[in-house]
Amino acid sequence: MNDQLRGILDDATGKWGIRVHRVELKAVDPPASVKETMEKQMRADREKRAAILTAEGVKQSQILTAEGDKQASILRAEGQRQAVILEAEGQSKAIDTVFRAIHEGDVDQKLLAYQYLQMLPQIAKGEANKIWIIPSELTQAIGRLGELGKPADEPESPRQTP
Repeated sequence: MNDQLRGILDDATGKWGIRVHRVELKAVDPPASVKETMEKQMRADREKRAAILTAEGVKQSQILTAEGDKQASILRAEGQRQAVILEAEGQSKAIDTVFRAIHEGDVDQKLLAYQYLQMLPQIAKGEANKIWIIPSELTQAIGRLGELGKPADEPESPRQTP
C-alpha cells in the first residue's frame, strides 16, 4: 500500500520537481458505521469460536465418560467371570476329593445311606428345591439301620395281621 501511495504521490509531485521517496501512514480513521460493523464481526467470530470450543469440550467429556463406563463394565464382567470360574473349580475339587475318598475308602452301602440321611435336611432347606426325590433304596437302608440298633438276642416283633 505504501509503495502504491508513493508512486501516485511521486507522479503528482513530479511536475513541481519534488520526488517522494518514502510514505508512511500514521492512522486510518474509518467511518463510525464501518468501525461498528467490524466490531460486530469480531464479536461474532469470538462467540463462534467459544461455542465451538464449548461443544468440543462437551463432546470430549461425553466420549471419555462413555469410555470409562465401558471399561468399568468390562472389568466388572471379567471379575464376575473369574469369580464363577474359581467357584466352579472349587466345587469340582471338592467333588473330586469326595469321589476319591469314597472309592479309596471302599465305602459300603450302609455308610452311603447314613450319609444320605444326614444330608436330607440340608437338601430340603434349599429355596430352589420344590421337588426332591427319595431313592427307593431309602426304606431298605432305614430298615437296615434299625436292625443295627437292635441287640442280637432280641427277636423281631411279629407282624400282626388284621
